[in-house]
Amino acid sequence: MDASVRRTFTGAAHRQRRAELGDFSADRRLLMLAAMASCIGAAGALAAWALVQAIALATNAVWFGRLSAAQTSMADVARTPWMVLAPALGGLVIGLLARFGSEKIRGHGIPEAIEAILAGGSRMSPKVAVLKPLSSAVSIGSGGPFGAEGPVIMTGGAIGSLLAQCFHLSAAERKCLLVAGAAAGMTAIFGTPAAAVLLAVELLLFEWKPRSFVPVVVAVMVSIALRPLLLGEGPLFPARLHWAGGWWSLPACVGVGVLLGLQSGLLTTLLYRIEDAFERLPIHWMWWPALGGLVVGLGGLVEPRALGVGYDILRDLLADHLVVRTVITILLVKGAIWLVALASGTSGGVLAPLLILGGAAGSLVGLVLPGGPAAWALLGMAGMMGGTMRAPLTGALFAVELTGDFGMLAPLLAVTTTAYAVTVLLLRRSILTEKIARRGGHVVREYGLDPFELTRVGEVMVREVESLSAAMRVGEAVAFFSDRANGRRTYPVLDAEGRPVGLASRSEALRWRMDENLWNASLEEVVSDASLPLAHPDDVVAQAVDLMVAADAGRLPVVDPSTGKLVGLLARKDVLRLRQASAALERERAAFLLRPPRATARQT
Repeated sequence: MDASVRRTFTGAAHRQRRAELGDFSADRRLLMLAAMASCIGAAGALAAWALVQAIALATNAVWFGRLSAAQTSMADVARTPWMVLAPALGGLVIGLLARFGSEKIRGHGIPEAIEAILAGGSRMSPKVAVLKPLSSAVSIGSGGPFGAEGPVIMTGGAIGSLLAQCFHLSAAERKCLLVAGAAAGMTAIFGTPAAAVLLAVELLLFEWKPRSFVPVVVAVMVSIALRPLLLGEGPLFPARLHWAGGWWSLPACVGVGVLLGLQSGLLTTLLYRIEDAFERLPIHWMWWPALGGLVVGLGGLVEPRALGVGYDILRDLLADHLVVRTVITILLVKGAIWLVALASGTSGGVLAPLLILGGAAGSLVGLVLPGGPAAWALLGMAGMMGGTMRAPLTGALFAVELTGDFGMLAPLLAVTTTAYAVTVLLLRRSILTEKIARRGGHVVREYGLDPFELTRVGEVMVREVESLSAAMRVGEAVAFFSDRANGRRTYPVLDAEGRPVGLASRSEALRWRMDENLWNASLEEVVSDASLPLAHPDDVVAQAVDLMVAADAGRLPVVDPSTGKLVGLLARKDVLRLRQASAALERERAAFLLRPPRATARQT
């Protein structure tokens, strides 16, 4: 082999070190991320504890005039004018914090975390880490009908993001640590480690890789280990519902799932209709939370227990301690004030309200179905979560971990999946992604196989390739391109052994035409490129596409890895055809087993 040619081929191969193909792409950086995630898990648990304490302090100060972190129930609050004024003042404080602090504290936290992951390079500001829990404590403590899970997900995510920004990490690695912090916070609040991991997979990671999964699990395990020291141990709402399923259970669960899916769709639609109404107000958005607070206070006059987090309501629903009238009142009042308050742009989570609304609906259905109101209340909680958040697996396992009753897993899966199917068919966006779409973003929450990772270059490349000789004179090449005005734009240039040394393009021929001094030079002299990107037939198309992007090349020579001889050419159009063929697998339908024989078909 000629020395210059050997240098060309081996130099290109050296610059294109190929990672060995395997099931997973993880490397030793996974261990570093896992170690960092353990610190984030501890920080997320502490943040959850701090938020719970801050909410309790604010609640006691606002409603009972005492400095205490003891857990209280809004059922003990007297119906006075203060019940209307307090939520409005809390909303005013949040509006001021959002306008002069950070607008990112508005809303329930999960859409903001998703937006940071997809559009912000998983970078969150220190302001968010401080102001989000503070604003949520003010909002919930002053009567806002929210839960702590959304804010703590946002806060835990901010902690993970801030730590990641202190090191030289990629955006994908920062995402892993942001989500690890969010899952750790949720685990500490509810004591649901498996559901927190599933929430990360179904809502936040947008991938299924060891690099992201392992750090999330590490953070969650650290958080659940610290939870007994900070927030107590055991299920948050322990219950043994003794589900006795029979022939009726599957159709009943499907029917209730449909009902919950419709309820979920109605709540999502109403939320954004009310938000649109706020947008039309002739006042600055800073004042909207105060207006929403007035509605919250008026609802509190009707049913004080509708204010605040409402965990006591969930306990009573699972114990079947509420009379029908109270359940109906809570369902209507909680739903109304939650929709208005959330649409006004205040700060607070959606998970606890969804559990209450779904649990109340399930409890009412349980009055006429076998199994009892308590069991159907749990099914309603999970179904509402699975349908509204589009996370059916998370909803089912979350309900199991909340109560410790694993005997309910099968009906829970039936209800959550049915509710999920209904909302997916009825609504293009979920309550979490509609806000992102309204800001110009687009979220695809479907995981699928990448055809570029499954297909080898040899399957899609062009094998019959017209090429130019490296010994051809530049003048001859100029004449060649002039005679073939409608031919291809780029041709590989091969040495005597059939090895590519470069590419000759129509644009280069036009430049050569203006410089007659080059006409007697050989093509090898003017196009030889030691960094010429080369693909192999056994490479997956994704590797070849990466080479194309790195070299800004529209065509890629494909060579035999042992001899370096050209065996094909991969062009952009070949890659696009592969994408088109993959899309056709979704669109084209055929019933092969029911297809009539060809002869019969011709006779017909």
